[in-house]
Amino acid sequence: MKKLLSFLFIAALIASCGGDKGSTSDNKKPTVVKPKTDKGIGETKSVALNDPLDEGMIENGKAIYQLKCAACHKLSGKRVVGPGWEGLSKKRKPEWIMNMITNVDVMLDKDPTAQKLLEECLTRMPNQNVSVDEARDILEFILKNDLDRGVQ
Repeated sequence: MKKLLSFLFIAALIASCGGDKGSTSDNKKPTVVKPKTDKGIGETKSVALNDPLDEGMIENGKAIYQLKCAACHKLSGKRVVGPGWEGLSKKRKPEWIMNMITNVDVMLDKDPTAQKLLEECLTRMPNQNVSVDEARDILEFILKNDLDRGVQ
């Protein structure tokens, strides 16, 4: 009896795992669309980073963060509405970060990384009408946040 129950349990376990749901009837692999660039889509094509970081830009970026970003993004890695910012400068290129801030609608519609984040967070980032200069200040603040948290 124990052997029969064990057999039925194993058979049920195998059946519940199912087959390859991604396969098609003619065994073709699905096409993966890779981004043309990891810099995102938008006006920002390259960013010259400051070394050392610019304190004035950091302060301005912090003020913008508190006004427009803090309700959805925490400085830690904790996700609230949007993803947390800790480690952001290591996960994304500076150009991608700035394009996401300044060109959010196009990024969410066309950039695969932004689309994946939208799937995870389930809420579209609103367009905050941040200028490129303001986005650069926010980027400086993000870099300082990572530096302060030991993310290098």
